[in-house]
Amino acid sequence: MKRVVPTSFPSDPFLDSPVTLGSAIRSARTQAGIRLEDAAMTIGVSLQTLVDIEAGKPGVSIGKILQVANGLGVSLFVLPQNQREIARRRLTDLTEDQSR
Repeated sequence: MKRVVPTSFPSDPFLDSPVTLGSAIRSARTQAGIRLEDAAMTIGVSLQTLVDIEAGKPGVSIGKILQVANGLGVSLFVLPQNQREIARRRLTDLTEDQSR
């Protein structure tokens, strides 16, 4: 059986591109030790859809992205732009505290 190599989450919690989101989703899957094929089957998406999401391809529907994120335990938050930097700092502080 092929071994899943864990990858780390992006260091900045701000999602500014499909690539950043794909990286976070890949990290959740690999840190859980789940193969691409198994994740796709369990979540109910095609293998190609999951590959495209993890690669950050922009053509995947938001519905499929949310389905995959939820299936892998990746949370997405929406907030007003004027609160973004405050939230970013707090989330960064929180994740740094938990890694100690």
